[in-house]
Amino acid sequence: MATDYYGLLGVDQGATDDQLKKAYRRLARELHPDVNPDPAAQEKFKQVTAAYEVLSDPQKRQIVDLGGDPLSPGGGGQGNPFAQGGFGGLGDIMDAFFGGGGSRGPRSRSRQGADALIRIDCDLSDTAFGTQRELTIETAVLCGTCEGQGTASGTLPTTCETCRGRGEVQQVQRSFLGQVMTTRVCPRCTGTGTVIEHPCGECHGDGRVRARRTLTVKVPAGVEDGMRIRLAGEGEVGPGGGPPGDLFVEVHEKQHPVFTREHDDLHCTVTLPMTAAALGTSLPLQTLDGEEQLDVPAGTQPDEVFTLRARGVPHLRGTGRGDLHVHIDVQVPTKLDEKQIDLLRELATQRGEERPGMAAKAGNGLFGRLRDAFDGR
Repeated sequence: MATDYYGLLGVDQGATDDQLKKAYRRLARELHPDVNPDPAAQEKFKQVTAAYEVLSDPQKRQIVDLGGDPLSPGGGGQGNPFAQGGFGGLGDIMDAFFGGGGSRGPRSRSRQGADALIRIDCDLSDTAFGTQRELTIETAVLCGTCEGQGTASGTLPTTCETCRGRGEVQQVQRSFLGQVMTTRVCPRCTGTGTVIEHPCGECHGDGRVRARRTLTVKVPAGVEDGMRIRLAGEGEVGPGGGPPGDLFVEVHEKQHPVFTREHDDLHCTVTLPMTAAALGTSLPLQTLDGEEQLDVPAGTQPDEVFTLRARGVPHLRGTGRGDLHVHIDVQVPTKLDEKQIDLLRELATQRGEERPGMAAKAGNGLFGRLRDAFDGR
């Protein structure tokens, strides 16, 4: 049984192109996956989109009106007796032999709009916890004067005299096979079959104009540098008032003066005096959540890392957060007065470190073999 494409859009069989467009826009706003996450709605959206694509194509719509289904296996359904084998019909067979390939009927003046891209700069706190931004963008929008039709008030497109509304022209050429007829897109109406004799004074027949508008974008918590946020239907309106594309907002995370980010983990470096590392200390540490105390135990070594759990960036998908890794940099003094030198020498004497030597573990290595050789004497 052929699919009821008119029923899917909720229009009568005699619906105009404008009525088809309005019906599809209304259903798309209700069923689009970005608006309605229900799986049943997503499946319905696919069916509605397929129905609009079929009925907005004059050739496919004619097949539907004859009781066929242009999307059924075979291409032409019941209404196209030439839709056999791997060719879409008799026209495709002629194209395969003689290099035709015109539009085979007028195409819609309305076309899908292009996507748009805008970049925003965000601080680490914005990407970590999320934020909202007011964006001012300039895109093509639907012409408010002609509502996308492209014609002046009170006028309609006229049938193209060159192709007589077919959207294509035929030409007979001589070749070694004899006379061959080729088909190409009509150069006057560019395949639409109609000509706008009196274009709209606002959009000059394009059905869209450039305009600035303001919209709000939500930056989710945990987004990373370079990620893009998709705003469905906020891109460029297509020629002839066609459905708009999408707007993509690319996030650029500015460099933080303290933290470096590695996915959801954060890293920072704390510089300690040699004495503080040896004796231990407690110091204030600024995190994304505020100031906290970091306890450094006595005997902390250079390049040691302390990890503060769940003090990093929240996970974009799922729950929980990354960690904050604090790297310890032990600073050795370079300028000492006489008293400080004497104190350090006394400490070295008490610890037996006047002459530091190479430390080696016992075993089968070079130092182990040398020790065994002297011990055997």
